[in-house]
Amino acid sequence: MTEAAEDSSRKKAEDEKARVAAERAEAQKAADEAKAAADKARAEQEIAARKRREAAEAEARAIQQMLNAPARVLKAPSERKAEEKKAEQTGTLHKPVKPASATAAEAKPGDKKPAATTTATTADKKGKVVKAGWQDEGSRKKGGGLKTRGDSSGGTGGWRGGPRGRGGRQQQHDDSRSGFQAPTEPVVREVHVPETISVADLAHKMAVKASEVIKQMMKLGQMVTINQVLDQETAMIVVEEMGHKAFAAKLDDPEALLVVDGEEHTDAEQLPRPPVVTVMGHVDHGKTSLLDYIRRTKVAAGEAGGITQHIGAYHVETDRGVITFLDTPGHEAFTAMRARGAKATDIVILVVAADDGVMPQTKEAIAHAKAAGVPIVVAINKIDKPEANPDRVKQELVAEQVVPEEYGGDSPFVPVSAKAGTGIEDLLEQVSLQAEVLELKAPVDAPAKGLVVEAQLDKGKGPIATILVSSGTLKRGDVVLAGSAYGRVRAMLDENGKPTKEAGPSIPVEIQGLSEVPAAGEEVLVLPDERKAREIALFRQGKFRDVKLAKQQAAKLENMLEQMAEGEVQTLPLIVKADVQGSQEALVQSLQKLSTAEVRVQIVHGGVGGISESDVNLATASKAVIIGFNVRADAGARKLAEHNGIDIRYYNIIYDAVDEIKAAMSGMLAPEKRETTTGTVEVRQVFRVPKVGAVAGCMVTDGVVKRSSLVRVLRNNVVIFSGELDSLKRFKDDVKEVKQGFECGLSIKNFNDVQEGDQLEVYEITEVARTL
Repeated sequence: MTEAAEDSSRKKAEDEKARVAAERAEAQKAADEAKAAADKARAEQEIAARKRREAAEAEARAIQQMLNAPARVLKAPSERKAEEKKAEQTGTLHKPVKPASATAAEAKPGDKKPAATTTATTADKKGKVVKAGWQDEGSRKKGGGLKTRGDSSGGTGGWRGGPRGRGGRQQQHDDSRSGFQAPTEPVVREVHVPETISVADLAHKMAVKASEVIKQMMKLGQMVTINQVLDQETAMIVVEEMGHKAFAAKLDDPEALLVVDGEEHTDAEQLPRPPVVTVMGHVDHGKTSLLDYIRRTKVAAGEAGGITQHIGAYHVETDRGVITFLDTPGHEAFTAMRARGAKATDIVILVVAADDGVMPQTKEAIAHAKAAGVPIVVAINKIDKPEANPDRVKQELVAEQVVPEEYGGDSPFVPVSAKAGTGIEDLLEQVSLQAEVLELKAPVDAPAKGLVVEAQLDKGKGPIATILVSSGTLKRGDVVLAGSAYGRVRAMLDENGKPTKEAGPSIPVEIQGLSEVPAAGEEVLVLPDERKAREIALFRQGKFRDVKLAKQQAAKLENMLEQMAEGEVQTLPLIVKADVQGSQEALVQSLQKLSTAEVRVQIVHGGVGGISESDVNLATASKAVIIGFNVRADAGARKLAEHNGIDIRYYNIIYDAVDEIKAAMSGMLAPEKRETTTGTVEVRQVFRVPKVGAVAGCMVTDGVVKRSSLVRVLRNNVVIFSGELDSLKRFKDDVKEVKQGFECGLSIKNFNDVQEGDQLEVYEITEVARTL
């Protein structure tokens, strides 16, 4: 039974091995086919590109030849004089009319004439020779002969005279008869050039045909089409080259875009608006819990790890009116989010825990608020804890230039307890008082303007942006521009996920319908024209493309040179995907801070949305680890990752992601090499052994000598050689080690210059794992 079982298991193992080998062969075959197809496609693309380039070059040469061709001016023929008509005599080449002087000069066929008088002899059918002088023939032709280009004689008979033959009485007569008028002075126009303008629009502004602009661009060495968008600098050069005056008009400036067709919307009625209040402070000081109590909802409990990792925007109806709250993260990685929160806000509530005091992110929040010039209301939280010490908090805040009103400063201090609700009403009262002092107003009946607070990519809905409207009214169907993203607002939701048709000043909403995920912190503008929005967005995409490429740093020459200069630098390639833009930005910054001189974090790609097959393919090509922050891989991506052996890590707390990557980088560090001296040996006598070389008879004066050790030869305390032991013997027997006080014989590999009196230092090198 046992042998049968063994045979069965062996057979199964062999079958499994054969199946794996077959799968590998199929995979290799598929990879080879894919590579061959890619090579073929690349070759076809190169051929097509070369043909297109050759066609374009041929067209450019033809146009250049056309432009360089000399101008030909035709004039209407003038009336010929009566005398010329009478004097004209008819004749042919074969039967010319002979002048009187030529009748007596008839010659025989054999006669020769001097070369000076060129004649033409033509035989007719009867063999009779007819002579005709070409000079005479020219005078009998209409107009008295052809004039070559550059001939200085005056032109007659409708042909233009040479350069020195113009301006005569006859010429004036011809001009007056043909109705020719001298050209007037060219019109010089003032052309206002925006940051982006199409060739057609530029031609329209200069009142010329678009083909003239295209010709001018060709002269400048650039091939363009009629719909191609030019940047401001190029367009201004073209305008100047065509003889007009160019002025820069900053249409890409958000302020300038609010002026539409000469009508300013700043004269709209300014109405009071709700204050925008940002809650800032150190992590775990109770910001979300405080806001949670005000909203009467349980937000904090639903957040991963109990820490805020997105900006939450809410508007709350209170007894004193509507207040919009922004809840920012306190963790150090979210610096950019806090800066955006301070930029969009009117009042900052600085939450400081009474039992913890001022911490690093508290100081950073104060700096952001002061940089934005925003008044600070301090909420000293957790006063219900027994270890709370509000007075110490006040002293620490005074040291940070935040002085309470009771000390003569301008910052109200309110002791609160987010858990028990103590002091919340006093806090809202202080916020309302600050808002009254600020006299916050904004136009309502005007195109909306706002700020992107947060942005994300939803698999079903597409790009989604959380917008805080700062002025005007945002309506469903409006055309919006946010950085390099544009689009029409297809859907608009409030912070509770309910559809809404419009949002006024200081109201946060979530909009759908943008062309791409906008960068958080971008300014949002409503434009009347979708074409103009698309034009500006495309121009901005081109302008920021270099920055994006620089961030990816795939394989830049500078980085290669740096690595060559610094020696072998280990890199940890990562692909970071997150649920929202702010979290992805914060995680990328935190991971890049882990880079050291020896191990560098390389962010191959960072994006918003779920992990897709394209991400796995990119990870396969760049040998990267994929990090999913609050996102998951779809079924196709998971299957592809398993097949290619790609590591996908999921996290929902930023601490965990940073700690694990730090541990992985520590494993990539080259171990530290430590040298330990194990013994000292004195050379007493040297023997020269044939085929072996120098053998030193030694005494171990300190420690122990091992056969596997390294050795350093010192002569007069100067190192003359470093190497390793070749052999170690005691009384003709090979030994592994010799201890202190014993004699031994040893030879050193590749070194025969051992002398009596030399000191040998025996040492070992051990490798110790390092940490970041």
